[in-house]
Amino acid sequence: MATFPRPGRRVSGARPAPRFRALLAVLGLALLVLVAPGPARADNPIVQHVYTADPAPLVYNGRVYLYTGHDEDNSTYFTMKDWRVWSSADMVNWTDHGSPLSLSTFSWASANAWAGQVVQRNNKFYWYVPVTARATGRMSIGVAVADSPTGPFRDALGRPLADTNEIDPTVFIDDDGQAYLYWGNPNLWYVKLNPDMISYAGSPAKIPLTTAGFGTRTGDANRPTLYEEGPWVYKRNGLYYLVFAAKCCSEFIAYSTAPGPLGPWTYRGTVMPTQGGSFTNHPGVIDFQGGSYFFYHNGALPGGGGYTRSVAVEKFSYRSDNTIPTITMTTAGAPQIGTLDPFVRQEAETIAYESGIETESTSTGGRDVGFIDNGDWIKVRGAAFGAGARTFTAAVASAAGGGKIEVRLDSTTGQLAGTCTVGGTGGWQNWTTTSCPVTGASGTHDVYLRFTGGSGYLFNVDWWQFTA
Repeated sequence: MATFPRPGRRVSGARPAPRFRALLAVLGLALLVLVAPGPARADNPIVQHVYTADPAPLVYNGRVYLYTGHDEDNSTYFTMKDWRVWSSADMVNWTDHGSPLSLSTFSWASANAWAGQVVQRNNKFYWYVPVTARATGRMSIGVAVADSPTGPFRDALGRPLADTNEIDPTVFIDDDGQAYLYWGNPNLWYVKLNPDMISYAGSPAKIPLTTAGFGTRTGDANRPTLYEEGPWVYKRNGLYYLVFAAKCCSEFIAYSTAPGPLGPWTYRGTVMPTQGGSFTNHPGVIDFQGGSYFFYHNGALPGGGGYTRSVAVEKFSYRSDNTIPTITMTTAGAPQIGTLDPFVRQEAETIAYESGIETESTSTGGRDVGFIDNGDWIKVRGAAFGAGARTFTAAVASAAGGGKIEVRLDSTTGQLAGTCTVGGTGGWQNWTTTSCPVTGASGTHDVYLRFTGGSGYLFNVDWWQFTA
């Protein structure tokens, strides 16, 4: 299914009423071009074609897998029905893996697909999420399991793992193999998970929220500490970190440290001040390829706000005493690690930035870039062509008249390296390939695929590849 279902949309090929967000994105891009000539480097937020929230990164097998919530368009509350997965090897070009987990995965859940986290153990991947239980109407923690980081995920228990009517689970596996599950708003709960990761002995217990451990909140007698929600627990250089959304509302990100996974915790201060157009925030922290990265969300996309959020990332360095510096939101995001190889098959849904497109499932089980209109485009950053490319090939499908793919370098109006013609293929999932000669593509460039043609949807793109 497409990200934004439109029943009957493929019958005539006509475009329905344009989405307000997409219109604003085009206007915003135009303004950006006017005030900032040259190649655009603003790749935060890292996903632009859907709203994302509550980032939970996982490093696995040389990639970062990013698990997020999904805010529905035009939400006026935390209206969330599924979770999404993205991955990257270079921190700038992110592959959309779709939604392998939704409320319907849990037969006992009724609403609120809110912030969760995935960990890998026992050659499986466990996704801990808070949802509303249909039978009780209370927020409960469920757990889903998969054999792959991109799913599909299935309900591991057929019932809640824990029920304290609170939210935001995070999970941490210590060096001795003991796994801990934390969650909570307004409290901070924990349990020690059994090795199977889907059960625990005893009962959930509370971590004491002291002002020494979690800072002092003023103006709220019921909540004396800064701890609000969204805990993220990890260990680095023998020190335990608990990063959390602080105060409300608007929230900022703070953190505490401890000599052990259960404390005693010492409040250390602010990680990210209140900013960014969303009154909530949510942390995720990893080390990857020799760097440290802080994930968060804001309301930076057109139409964005407290209920239509977007995930972003910043690279940072710990201070010499292992404290975390203050991190500010940027539009640049993290720098690219290495380069992208344009001479191997690249999925079209691997994107650094885009305008107008959406993604959908393919008939073969993957994903494609679709719902393409005249003037839409996608960008991949840092493609290393070396001595040069000779041809460009893409897998395409169209139930309409097709169009053209312009291969441009470094901007949507940059050097035109090639133009491929896409004809009708008789169906939106009837795939064929189109190729065209390429000139001038040598060295390292950002690649823009700009789509042109008539009115209505033009074609879908599954993958692309250059030849040397």
